[in-house]
Amino acid sequence: MEFIGGGRLEVRISSADVGKRVSVRYVTESPAAGGRFTDAVGVLTSWDDSVLLITRKSGESVRIPDSALVAGKVVPAAPARRRGPSATFPELARATARAWQPVESEALGEWTLRASFQEVPPEGRPGGAVAGRRVGFTRRANSVLPLGDPGLPVADALTHVRAWYAARSLPAYVQAATGAEGTQELLCAALDRHGWRIEVSAEVRIAALAPIGDLDTDVSAVRLSRTVDEPWLRRYQRFGEPGPDVLKVLTSGPSVWFATVAGTEGVPAAIGRCVVDGRWAGFMAVEVDPAHRRRGLATTVMTALARQALDEGASAAWLQVEADNDGARALYDGMGFTVHHHYHHYRWAEA
Repeated sequence: MEFIGGGRLEVRISSADVGKRVSVRYVTESPAAGGRFTDAVGVLTSWDDSVLLITRKSGESVRIPDSALVAGKVVPAAPARRRGPSATFPELARATARAWQPVESEALGEWTLRASFQEVPPEGRPGGAVAGRRVGFTRRANSVLPLGDPGLPVADALTHVRAWYAARSLPAYVQAATGAEGTQELLCAALDRHGWRIEVSAEVRIAALAPIGDLDTDVSAVRLSRTVDEPWLRRYQRFGEPGPDVLKVLTSGPSVWFATVAGTEGVPAAIGRCVVDGRWAGFMAVEVDPAHRRRGLATTVMTALARQALDEGASAAWLQVEADNDGARALYDGMGFTVHHHYHHYRWAEA
């Protein structure tokens, strides 16, 4: 081994450490990596055929030939968060699931298969929904939530999953998480081995609720309602004509609120949705008319919803934002939201 900086580098990991968080240094000749040596930190998700697979907290996988290893060791879990509420992954995963409930579900051990769909008529054939095609209403309401043991070998469980969604004429998705204590890096690696591929990744962010409710913004223009109405649906950009599954999913949850800021021609300038569930308030469907952006309406909507949630006893906030939505991520940074974990929707890559 080489000496670098006066210390001896050692490889102190083996295949017995699969499932543990590790830090490794390895040799690379790739100019993009910035030099001869590079580092990787994440969960060691496999060590087969002389190749290590390390899954970073973002869900990115790094494959490293073991012959390229220079150093490696098991490292403790990432330091605890210093601001915002504390939360375990299982607690937060269940809270987010209760806020976006499917129309149909089935248990497979500790996995939950979820389905909600929208009938789309063929183009140019109004009212021809039966002859059209079926699409899932959001991946969140049309994916497997795997919070434990399916009671079968993973390969067999995934075969069952594919058949279940095929019977409903829907694509098969599994939602799996990375980046926090107790998340599902090993399942992500298994999905990859069995031919499933990430279609979209998102961040689950959390924050203290009171500072959001205390933001200095005029909420008098925000109307809160327990029901979703036609103007709200016209602003919500997730479908054409909403079917019954859409309405059932949107109104599901322990305590659901819809926020609307009036706009023009019957279409709101801004909308939002919040589900209050014990100490948690989850924010979803915050959308602003492009003509009204950069006026603080998203903040105003969230402040109004936060105050309602505080009145119901909530103290912590969560939301989900896709990893490539830079504008929304910047907004939520300013409101105190920080990343708790990442989640990924894996889709069966049919041959």
